[in-house]
Amino acid sequence: MIFVTGGAGFIGANFVLDWLAQSDEPVLNYDKLTYAGNLNNLASLKNDKRHVFVQGDINDSAQLCALLFEYQPRAILHFAAESHVDRSITGPAAFVTTNINGTFELLEAARTYWLSLEDDARADFRFLHVSTDEVYGTLGPDDAAFSETTPYAPNSPYSASKAASDHLVRAYHHTYGLPVLTTNCSNNYGPYHFPEKLIPLIITNARAGKDLPVYGDGLQVRDWLYVTDHCAAIRRVLEAGKPGETYNVGGWNEQTNLSVVHTICELLDELQPKAEGSYKDQIKHITDRPGHDRRYAIDARKLERELGWKPKENFTTGLKKTVAWYMANDVWTKQVQSGEYLQWVAQQYNEDEVEE
Repeated sequence: MIFVTGGAGFIGANFVLDWLAQSDEPVLNYDKLTYAGNLNNLASLKNDKRHVFVQGDINDSAQLCALLFEYQPRAILHFAAESHVDRSITGPAAFVTTNINGTFELLEAARTYWLSLEDDARADFRFLHVSTDEVYGTLGPDDAAFSETTPYAPNSPYSASKAASDHLVRAYHHTYGLPVLTTNCSNNYGPYHFPEKLIPLIITNARAGKDLPVYGDGLQVRDWLYVTDHCAAIRRVLEAGKPGETYNVGGWNEQTNLSVVHTICELLDELQPKAEGSYKDQIKHITDRPGHDRRYAIDARKLERELGWKPKENFTTGLKKTVAWYMANDVWTKQVQSGEYLQWVAQQYNEDEVEE
């Protein structure tokens, strides 16, 4: 069995679904079910005995230890995190609590459990920490892409909290010998993506006839990674990664935010044309957010060179699949666009929802 934290969120849920589509090894799925954690993401597993769901907080060390000793997983895959930059600006405390303190509690529970294992099981155990390229800071237009040796320079409360969690994971390997693996990924997109983030926000707003908000000039650059490619990379790192190592996971798809918005509009113009005009008519440039990083780019050559992984989807194929998924899943979108989400949007953007 593997133990997945945050397995009802966007990347975590996609990972659990992909894992059980390719393996009969059971998953213990541990998720707090905050606003972005959604059991509807896992509806297809409702009667699947290979999927054991437990609602809980990674800051609950007693529950973590109890579950680890009861289920005896061979690996922990740590997805659970607060992940939205804008939310970290307005409410940084939750990011410290979950991303830093929560990772510490999980590491402590994992260390206690790992030390209790017999020799072979202890040698085979892995703790895989899923992180972000945002820990590296920002790049200039001509700077080389982030590598695994790029110095950390986080610029938002979110990225600072993830950088801290990365450092804790590294320290537990070097101090205690815990066999850890860290992955730092670029911007993910795909099915089940909560619509506060750029791509699902633009898709859902466009189809609802709302403004398509773009920060500043929209020329901020991100590398885009289709979520199932990311899941495949994590499986490969878990299978063959060297303990203590970091692996960058990227899609080799640098795009400006404005280009992403234009491409979505063009796809919708083709797939669901408006009675008049283009979806591009709904684009609205809004005030840039504080400390907005200008460019991220991932050099994923280490992962390809050492473990043989590279993405299958390019941005065109991945985005077409993503738009098609949202068009086919209106019920899911309506369910998540309610309650706390709508209240937060009204407070944060005065009805002009945003990105990333």
